[in-house]
Amino acid sequence: MAKIEQATLGAGCFWCVEAFFNEVNGILKATSGYSGGNVPGIPTYREICSGLTGHAEVIRVEFDADIISFEEILFMFYTAHNPTTLNKQGADVGTQYRSVVFYHDEIQKQIAEQITQDVQQYFKDPIVTEISPLINYFDAEDYHQGYYKQNTEQGYCAMVVGPKLNKLRELHTSKLKS
Repeated sequence: MAKIEQATLGAGCFWCVEAFFNEVNGILKATSGYSGGNVPGIPTYREICSGLTGHAEVIRVEFDADIISFEEILFMFYTAHNPTTLNKQGADVGTQYRSVVFYHDEIQKQIAEQITQDVQQYFKDPIVTEISPLINYFDAEDYHQGYYKQNTEQGYCAMVVGPKLNKLRELHTSKLKS
């Protein structure tokens, strides 16, 4: 019987992060979504992109904790983006692209705080990753799910997501599905 858990992480545009985590052994599913907003109901992608709803683009990772730990996922998360830039990842700017760990319980909160402290030594600038309780999560629209896999030749995917994904694959070869 698998020990299924979830993690919800924001690391800029969700297309790249979703594509990478779906290749990691022990990850059952990575889903693009939004969390952290402060408006009632479910806003549209366009409203979220305005930065006015308070939502971040995130991935919800469903994983088998007997195969991969939350700690390992967080270490990969910190290599998947620059956690030292506030509300910015590459050319993507705005609070919707912030670095954030939305914890599901107090244990995840404690682990996220500890891992963030542990990895700080690898960064010249201070880590600005937000660690907040999971609120107002919902899945992104269907066309965002598996976006990179379905659109590898699209400009942003070819120029940004593809090279970043290849770098992550090289860093984490031993953790990828065979």
